[in-house]
Amino acid sequence: MRNIKAVIAYDGSRYYGFQAQLSPETLPTVQEVLETAIGGLLKEETKVHSAGRTDRGVHALGQVVHFFTESMIPVDKLANAVNQHLPKDVHVISCEEVDMEFHARKSALGKHYQYRVKNTDITTVFGNQYFYQYPGLLDDALMQQACKLLEGTHNYQGFCSAGATVKTFVRTVYYMNMRRDGDWIIFDVYGNGFLYNMVRIMAGTLLFVSMGRIDEAQLPQIMAAGERAAAGKTMPAYGLYLNKVYYDEKEVPYEKANG
Repeated sequence: MRNIKAVIAYDGSRYYGFQAQLSPETLPTVQEVLETAIGGLLKEETKVHSAGRTDRGVHALGQVVHFFTESMIPVDKLANAVNQHLPKDVHVISCEEVDMEFHARKSALGKHYQYRVKNTDITTVFGNQYFYQYPGLLDDALMQQACKLLEGTHNYQGFCSAGATVKTFVRTVYYMNMRRDGDWIIFDVYGNGFLYNMVRIMAGTLLFVSMGRIDEAQLPQIMAAGERAAAGKTMPAYGLYLNKVYYDEKEVPYEKANG
């Protein structure tokens, strides 16, 4: 038996999230597509375990999964072989054999998410399933300042959508930043874990701060209150990307939160 770790990228536009559904849905899930492709290649029933469940429409540049196999296909050939069985919107970037104790979710030390906004009034019909478009003026400096107020270890209940089943709402955001590249605004968030819709709500809150709908100085009180209605809107799923999952202590950007 071997334990294989795989890094996956996917366009979430046509998928009903990552996790396989208990009841049949009109859309497939990324997990189902992966298990079908890997199982078909290896000629064995395959169960993949992910670092995290991405919701319907959310994309990934660096999702991580692991699965067990009896197959002896060389690991350096495995990614390319699996890709031959996958649709074009799901791609295995790399595969490596890891310790049997490795678990894609339980072994993770942190994750990096991005939320992408195109700040322009020029509408395009191409590619708009990959970003949120906002045509108005935005205050970059104000959003950058507000990012720092969302960092740290806090109870983020006010940044969690209803329906979450968690033991605690406490999470640590190591680092959050907003950067601009022309019309593009990218929110980068690094943390040890995230609540349901947490990053999308954080991005919406920062936009509300820039619009003047939320006072930057109120952010600590909003977090302390833990009331969802006090924070910003939940941004659409299609602007969100799971960028990377961290397993190496040296790679986790702890120092950025203190820098």
